[in-house]
Amino acid sequence: MLMDVKDTKLLEDIGLTHGETKVYLALLRLGATKTGLLAKEAGVSSSKVYKILDRLIKKGLVGHVLKGKIKHFKALEPKRIIEYMEEKEKQLSEKKEFVKKLLPQFEMEQKLAGKKTGAIIYEGFKATTNFFRNILDDLKAGEEYYVIGASYGEVSALRPFFYNYHFQRVKKGIIVKMLANYDTKGNLEKTTAKKSEIRYLPKQFISNMQITFYKNKAFISLWTKTPIGFLIEDEEAVKGFRKYFNAFWKIAKK
Repeated sequence: MLMDVKDTKLLEDIGLTHGETKVYLALLRLGATKTGLLAKEAGVSSSKVYKILDRLIKKGLVGHVLKGKIKHFKALEPKRIIEYMEEKEKQLSEKKEFVKKLLPQFEMEQKLAGKKTGAIIYEGFKATTNFFRNILDDLKAGEEYYVIGASYGEVSALRPFFYNYHFQRVKKGIIVKMLANYDTKGNLEKTTAKKSEIRYLPKQFISNMQITFYKNKAFISLWTKTPIGFLIEDEEAVKGFRKYFNAFWKIAKK
C-alpha cells in the first residue's frame, strides 16, 4: 500500500523537501511519465517540477528514458532510498570529523567571548541540565564541585536525569559536596550518595533555587516547571559562594 500524502513526513525527515516527496510518490504511482501529468498528479506547478526532478536525479532516486524525443521520468527502485540515506550518513560522518578538528578553535573563541560577557542565561530543561553534563567534561577523577540547596523542585524529569548523571559522575570519579534541602532527606536518588558528602539545610532554607559551583563557574538554577539557569564565570563570585557554603556547612545536619 502506497503512503498517503499525510504520512510522508518520514521521507521529509531523511532529507527530501515537501515538493520532492510529492513528486517522488507521484512517480511511484504513475511509473514512467511526462512532466505535465506528473505535475498534476503531484500537485506542484509545471515551472517547479523540472527543478524538483533535477534534485531527485542528483539524489539518485529518479531517472529518465526517451520515448521518441520526449523525456519520461520514473522513480528508481525504492531500495535507492537506503543508498541515499547511507550516503547522507557518510557525508554527516565526514562533517562530524571535520567539526571535531575545529572544536579546539571554537572552544577558544567561546572562552574569549565568555571573558567579555561573564554570564549566560539557560532556559528550559535541556539547557539547564546541559550544565551538569559539562561538569562531567570539565572535572577529572578526584576533583570536586559544590551544591547549595539541592532538590528536584517542580521538575519530575529531574529524578531520572540526576539518577543517570550521578551514575556517570561516580563512574568518572568526580566528588560532590552537597547541601541538600531538608525535604530531600532519605529521598535522594540512590546514586547521589556515592563519592559524595551530603548534609541537609534547615527547613527554613527550603527553596527551588540551587547553586552549583566549581573552579570559576557558578550556576544558579531555579527548578520550576520551566527551569531556568544563570551561569556566572567569575573566580570572585565562586569565592563568595564558597564562603556561603562553608558557613551553611557548619549548621547543616547529616
